[in-house]
Amino acid sequence: MSVGTEEYTIKNLNEKTNAEIEDFLKKSKEELFNLRFQAATGQLENTARVKAVKHDIARMYTVLRERELGIAQAPAAAESESKAEEK
Repeated sequence: MSVGTEEYTIKNLNEKTNAEIEDFLKKSKEELFNLRFQAATGQLENTARVKAVKHDIARMYTVLRERELGIAQAPAAAESESKAEEK
């Protein structure tokens, strides 16, 4: 099993829209900030969590970049919704 949470696996991220991934990304960055703060003050109990959160963030950036380059596609439901909104 990969490091990090199950919610942030590539398979699960590919099913999410860009906006959802960006929300996850923001939450993960906040968590990483808090973990670093805890580490600096000596309050961090699980040091492996820092690595896991970093991997989650990298995974999210990878999925977003793949979509930007056209390597991967956004979920079909999200595409049809965005086309309907444009009309």
